[in-house]
Amino acid sequence: MDRIVTKTLAEIYLQQGHFQEAYEIFKALAEKDPRNAEIKHRLKQLSEKLTLSPPLTHPPLRSKKEKIRFLEGWLANIHKRRRE
Repeated sequence: MDRIVTKTLAEIYLQQGHFQEAYEIFKALAEKDPRNAEIKHRLKQLSEKLTLSPPLTHPPLRSKKEKIRFLEGWLANIHKRRRE
């Protein structure tokens, strides 16, 4: 059975943080309706979100301890987001 491709499902994926899945659905919707400006806009937003890396807000990490501390902070944020 084919997956149902709707704007609503894409929006749900967006709200849940599943950006790649939302992108794929918006891409399929854009192929069906290439003149839809809202879908084009969403595709552009998601494309930018999926290809951009986070900006550096601090100088590059030099020591092993700094790198570990930085990665532990990322991991803590991931765990926090999963609980929300």
